[in-house]
Amino acid sequence: MEASADKQRLDRDFTELYRAHLRDVYSYAYYRVGNHHDAEDLTEQTFLQAYRHFERAQRESNGRPLRPWLIRIAHNLAANYYRDRSRRPMTQLEDAAVLTAPHDTETVVEGREHVKQVLEGVANLPDDRREALIMRFALGMDNREIASALDRSEGATKVLIHRAIRQLEQRLQEDEDD
Repeated sequence: MEASADKQRLDRDFTELYRAHLRDVYSYAYYRVGNHHDAEDLTEQTFLQAYRHFERAQRESNGRPLRPWLIRIAHNLAANYYRDRSRRPMTQLEDAAVLTAPHDTETVVEGREHVKQVLEGVANLPDDRREALIMRFALGMDNREIASALDRSEGATKVLIHRAIRQLEQRLQEDEDD
């Protein structure tokens, strides 16, 4: 009976983890691979792998949040995805920004063009910098969570994000000057 109760508790805890972080894992995967189908596949693979190791992760977490652990799994699977397919992420422009208020046509076109430039700039960053920006700005992760997901120190993560932002700003400025 006790093993069955433990299994039920484990399944209940995993269901809560799944519900709490499905959107974050999917968003991360989508920003990495750039299309819904592959992002759904990576999300599914992430949670399947997480389920296999969930009991151990719970024990070792010492009460810390498991979101960085999930993102790390997604990160590793996405790296495998690129290694296997030798692709670069391309985010669909129409999915990148939802315009929430009506604007005149010129403003909409300029806004979309700017979003396109930013997304291209992010896509062309080195992998670790791109990853850090996605986690920080798309998922809203704090530096400690990002450090955990990328297996870096918090200080190194701050530097990584700072350099990524500076590099992106520099590229955008160069594009603007051209």
